[in-house]
Amino acid sequence: MMTNTLKIGLISISDRASSGVYQDAGLPALQEWFTQTLTSPWQCVTRLIPDEQPMIETTLIELADQEKCHLILTTGGTGPALRDVTPEATLAVAHKVLPGFGEQMRAVSLRYVPTAILSRQLGVTRGQSLILNLPGQPKAIKETLDGIFAAVPYCIDLIGGPYIETNPDVLTSFRPKSAQRQK
Repeated sequence: MMTNTLKIGLISISDRASSGVYQDAGLPALQEWFTQTLTSPWQCVTRLIPDEQPMIETTLIELADQEKCHLILTTGGTGPALRDVTPEATLAVAHKVLPGFGEQMRAVSLRYVPTAILSRQLGVTRGQSLILNLPGQPKAIKETLDGIFAAVPYCIDLIGGPYIETNPDVLTSFRPKSAQRQK
């Protein structure tokens, strides 16, 4: 059944936040960004989990295969630290790798911090789900989404998801003329 509502899976990956040491800031930052940016209907499913590769893989599979999320965003676990295994988990469940997303996320972040070269962010698909690995800090999440999201609606179109529209005062999504809907 085709739906007009974009279903977004949001996964915050943090040992300390998931164990209650501090409050997770990634999920609220993502929800706020989507509230300001999307004008088409959307809903989200959230998860807060530790940096454990099997759990990350299981959660990605659940959100893609059972929950049928069109877009799945992870936040955290993309650096070089020993516990950072989000990219490995993402690749383990991926059907296709979209290298341009990781390249662009790093390019965006390099405008702000030289340590962006340490990031291992990815973009992949699993079936009809687009999975993107984002940084963990709210400021970096916003900067990254602002820099890559223009391409996301068309990617969702291409993998069979709903038509996503954005608030042009916040962000203009790009589609080839042949893929644009007339108003």
